[in-house]
This record gives sequence, structure tokens and C-alpha cells, in this order.
Amino acid sequence: MKSTNESVSEVPQKAKGRVKIPRQPMPEQDPRRRRTNFEEVPRGYSEEVAMLEASRCIQCKKPGCVQGCPVNINIPAFIKEIAEGRFVQALGKLKEYTALPAVCGRVCPQESQCESRCILGKKGEPVAIGRLERFAADYARQNNGVPENRHASPTGKKIAVVGAGPAGITVAGELVSRGHEVVMYEALHLAGGVLMYGIPQFRLPKEIVQYEINSLKNQGVTIHTDYVIGKSETVDQLLAMGFDAVFIGTGAGLPSFLGIEGENATGVFSANEFLTRANLMRAIDFPRFATSPVQAHRAVTVGGGNVAMDAARTALRMGAESTIVYRRSREEMPARGEEIHHAEEEGVNFHLLTNPVRIVTDENNQVTGVECLQMELGEPDSSGRRRPVPVEGSEFIVPADTVIIAIGNKPNPLVPQTSPEIQTSKWGTILANEETMMTSKPGVFAAGDIVSGAATVISAMGQGKIAAGAIHSYLSK
Repeated sequence: MKSTNESVSEVPQKAKGRVKIPRQPMPEQDPRRRRTNFEEVPRGYSEEVAMLEASRCIQCKKPGCVQGCPVNINIPAFIKEIAEGRFVQALGKLKEYTALPAVCGRVCPQESQCESRCILGKKGEPVAIGRLERFAADYARQNNGVPENRHASPTGKKIAVVGAGPAGITVAGELVSRGHEVVMYEALHLAGGVLMYGIPQFRLPKEIVQYEINSLKNQGVTIHTDYVIGKSETVDQLLAMGFDAVFIGTGAGLPSFLGIEGENATGVFSANEFLTRANLMRAIDFPRFATSPVQAHRAVTVGGGNVAMDAARTALRMGAESTIVYRRSREEMPARGEEIHHAEEEGVNFHLLTNPVRIVTDENNQVTGVECLQMELGEPDSSGRRRPVPVEGSEFIVPADTVIIAIGNKPNPLVPQTSPEIQTSKWGTILANEETMMTSKPGVFAAGDIVSGAATVISAMGQGKIAAGAIHSYLSK
């Protein structure tokens, strides 16, 4: 698919040399070492390598990469600053569009968004946009060069933000900078949402998330944790308390299960619970933290997305022989290629074209294995991927004492259930106007996974930006 009106043959002569520079690899921990620790896997670019990679950008007149970014970052502008050695200024350019560059540079699927539209990718490898975004954010943070946030005069308006995940953080940052008072309500004991409980330390260090949360606090945002809206107060009660608008960003934290025999056995976990224990409750650091770890010796993770990779790689680091069971082939796996590659490098086993049909237990209802069927790929289904078809008589058992179900999540139902005026879809997502993100209840807005279903961090942030702009307009009128 053509992403811009330019082609490589139309690149200006002075930029021809840049095209010949190879994409710069990022240093990583050795797989044999990292499989035993929770330190971050990629090590980041040095200043020299970042400048070299940034110099590959040919500064398109009609940059397709910007069109591929859900928050429309001016990508050529921030990359130019890096190429010319102005690293703090590069972060300033990023901060005009995104509240979480250090996060997005690590976990967003750039290969299917901005980088997929890079003109260099037509005949070679695209500019490493995500790695450069990470570099700029990390450099500024480590060198005390983060630009100060500019604030408008106080408006006297007050907004409640329910949920302190990526969408909520974006909305809070946008609105406080426009002079509004913002109060956030987070159900868990630390703000950050899926960034804290869902993504492991080796992929997204928690100190980076908390740095961004502290930045919000320094801007004047009030954050209440251990506060469950829908239990403590309802949306109606928030409005009655004097809030001029309410934003709902409660995400998709309700796990899905397979619905097979044995799923209620001891040793079966949703990926949500397993990763929350490890990431947010620090079970990986037992006994210094009192959350007991999952004592897995043979862990089987069911699923093929990023969450499945996170769970399987976490189980491996906690001492288990770790296996992923996925009913399609490797080509159909929705996880990022980089995450699959890292899991393979670290020694995670893959049973592909394999579908679990029963969880095997002993007399104490403890997991002892997963009965599976071999599959073969048939015709494409509604997702465009070839549909897996069972191979008759191919049953076999994968030994396990722990099973982690990572087949997706559904929207958190608590807020909609306690706010009947807010309309929802048959899937439980909140219905919101795509242009304003306002719900069916005036003054109440929503964005992120609670609207779209489980999606990416950057897409939640993109919807959050739309919602923040609409809330500002709503309050101004």
C-alpha cells in the first residue's frame, strides 16, 4: 500500500546517501542471562548511534509516518532534532503530541503503524522511529533536560478522570495544561493502569511509568488510588459533587476464558491475575514483598498475542519450563514479531497449530496437564486469518502444573453497570461519538479499551487526545 505520494526514486539527490545507511540495531541483553532476570531487554541507543539512525530520515514533504501515528506526532521534526544533536529539543517536539514518549517508544507496534508508512521501508528497512522516540525521552530524563510544561490560566472548571491508564493519563495531562483542575481516580494501589499491572518490567521498567505519573502530580493533577468508581461513587455522584465533566478510561480488565473442562482447577490463572501478581504486587521479589509467587515448574500459556508472550516470558523468569500453546501458525500470531523473537531466544517452547480442549487435573483438582488437539489451517475467517480446523484423533497432553489463559480481555463493566444512562454495545464497550468521545450522557466522555475493546497503548492515547480536546470545548461553551 502506498503511504505517501513520494517514492524512493523521487528522493532528493542530497538525501540519496542516507538511504544507503543501514538501520541501526539496538543492543540487547544476552538471552542466556536475561531469562534469569527482570532487567530491561533492549539497552537503548548511544548518542552516536541515535544520530546516525536519525540521519537516515529523508524528511519527506508528505510524511506517511505521521499519518500512521494515532496521535499524529510530527515525526520528521523530532528526528531532525536528534540527527543534529539537539536531544532535549527532540523530546520537546514529542511532548507537543504525546504524554508518554518513553512508554510508546518501548511498547507500541511501530512496525504496523508509523514505521510501516516510512518510505525507506519500500526497498529496505524503515527508520527506527520507536527506538529514536525512546532515546529522546530517556536522554532528557537521565540528563534533567525534560522541558517544563506550559500552563494556561486557571479556568475554574473541574474534571474527574476515572482510570489512570494510558487514556486517562493523556486526558489529565492535556486538560491540566489548559488550566482545568483534574482529579484522577484509580482502583489499584498504583496509578498507571495496564502499564503497571500488565506489561512486565523487562519490557517496560516501572520507574519510567511512575516518573510520568509524578510529572502529572507536579503539574497539579490530584490522584486518588484504591478508589473504585462504581463502588465508592457513581458517575452521577461525581457530577453532583461539583465536577463539570467526567472522563471514563477504565480499560478492558475483565479476562476471557476458554470455557473448557478443568478451567476452575488450582493452578489456572488469567493472564491478568498472573501478570498483576508479578508486576504490580511484586511477586517476582518474594519474600521481600509479601505477595507469594506462583510456584510453577511447568507453565503453559494459551494464546498468541503480546500478553501471552509477556506471561510466558515472566513464568520463565520465575523458574518454570515455559510453553506457549496457540491454535494457529506463527504467521498468524498477533504478537509483535520482536516479542515472539525474544521469547524464542530465551527458551520459551512453542506448540503451534495446537488447541487446548481440556485441563487435566488430579484427585485434588490440581492441574497436571493440558489436553490438546493438533490443528490445520483452513479457509480465512472474518479476521482475514486462515481458520484452524481440528485434526481428528490427534489428541495429546502437554504436562503442566500451571496454566495461564491469555486469549483476550473484555471491558470493565463496573462503571457502565452503575450508570444506566451510558449506552453500551453488545460487547460491553461504552458507545462514544468518534469525533468527540462523548457518551450518551452529556458531560461524560470515554476513550481507550473501554470504548474500543482491548487495543494498543497508543490507540488509547489517540482517543484520549480527541476526548481532551472535546472536553475543553464542552467546558468552554
